[in-house]
Amino acid sequence: MGLFKKNIFGQYLFIKKWIIRIIGSLSHRRYHGYNELQIEGSDILRNLPESNVLFISNHQTYFADVVAMFHVFNAALSGRDDNIKNVGYLWNPKLNLYYVAAKETMKSGFLPKIFAYAGSISIERTWRASGEDVNRQVKMSDISNINKALNDGWVITFPQGTTTPFKPIRKGTAHIIKRYKPIVVPIVIDGFRRSFDKKGIRIKKKNILQSMEIKAPLEIDYDIESIDQIVEKIEYAIEQHPSFLKVISKRDLLENESLNKKRDW
Repeated sequence: MGLFKKNIFGQYLFIKKWIIRIIGSLSHRRYHGYNELQIEGSDILRNLPESNVLFISNHQTYFADVVAMFHVFNAALSGRDDNIKNVGYLWNPKLNLYYVAAKETMKSGFLPKIFAYAGSISIERTWRASGEDVNRQVKMSDISNINKALNDGWVITFPQGTTTPFKPIRKGTAHIIKRYKPIVVPIVIDGFRRSFDKKGIRIKKKNILQSMEIKAPLEIDYDIESIDQIVEKIEYAIEQHPSFLKVISKRDLLENESLNKKRDW
């Protein structure tokens, strides 16, 4: 790789590689040390094509979720089965890996700007800005950038556009799926909200079991299925459909009962 070689967004790949190496090395113990990340589905990643793959996931923190995915993806592509032991996989990371993020978030400070260089496709949210609800048109340049990233490699997106659980799926993701016909791979994460603060930078609690399940690609009839049908399919795939609320509530209740018993003991 040439020292001055750039990617499709004009970023120097040499700099991007070192940012991923450094951030990955500094963050590794957050998922394999202070806490433990349980992974399922690494083999699915190794069987995907080099480009036009869209990962859809629920969202729990601004940055910790996607950093964990960079770890898991690169570890899997280096031959590791459902583990991120030994950070040697970061020496030659996948450089055509991108993630969709709100532009105002990625410009909110020095550290987010560094994270952005590692692979952010920064877009303007149409429904929220500066903490207030808005209603503005989608920027076609944002859609075009997502298409460019899909043509070049893999793209991670959080279709709810928020870290609040069980919020509606934004139809923009379904439009992108229907228009560009990517392979759609669902991911379900848990434990990050309990481990980190909302930004995903400060460790809030240690010894938390985090989980990341990579599911088989969705079967989608891009020509026949409607936007609403694709949205519903996404809701079920990332376990954010309202029907999952009862399951989550029951699990949380059992966890609280277990904690109370330990305190009583």
